[in-house]
Amino acid sequence: MTLIVTTDFELNKVASPNLPLAPIEYQPRYQEQLNNVFRLYFNRIDAILAQLNTLSVPYGAFSSDQDQTTTANTATLMTLNTTDFANGVSIATSKITVATAGIYNLQFSAQFQNTDTAFQDVYIWLKQDGVDIPGSTGFVSIPNRHAGTDGHQIIGWNYFLSMAANDYVEMYWSVPNTAVSIQHLAASGTPTKPSTQSVVATMSFVSALP
Repeated sequence: MTLIVTTDFELNKVASPNLPLAPIEYQPRYQEQLNNVFRLYFNRIDAILAQLNTLSVPYGAFSSDQDQTTTANTATLMTLNTTDFANGVSIATSKITVATAGIYNLQFSAQFQNTDTAFQDVYIWLKQDGVDIPGSTGFVSIPNRHAGTDGHQIIGWNYFLSMAANDYVEMYWSVPNTAVSIQHLAASGTPTKPSTQSVVATMSFVSALP
């Protein structure tokens, strides 16, 4: 069970109890009434603490171990084929889908490679439910091939997104020159280094919708 803290959540409804006015002289009935008020209040606090022990927020971490290429000046989907961690967020055909409405933080990085001897440009943007998100395009240049080695650069950004339940987001890219690709790099030695995923993306729940 996933509990999301919202304005309707019980945690936000707990208020200090209204204590009965104390009589001038000691009265057992007043003491019993006061104890009952405190008992009900602390029972509710205990119930909330028990709920917090099961509190879980949606998240997902995904990546790709495949090289990715494109046609010049063509909107191309960045693909994801590996689920590293997931709770209430999933991927299907590289669509990152959320099960619960809320504000989410999407973070991604991509390992770009340029085989050309000149700097080459790349555009990256987002689509939500198949529609371009205004203002989401980033524009960068990938270093040129030099000294016999292809140019490489990791590009990464993060965005806050307002998502309804079952909404999905996708990452797209485009290049004027097909010398640019997104590369998965194998593990290498001297010193020993692990492999590099071509694309990494995480989606983290930030807050319920206002």
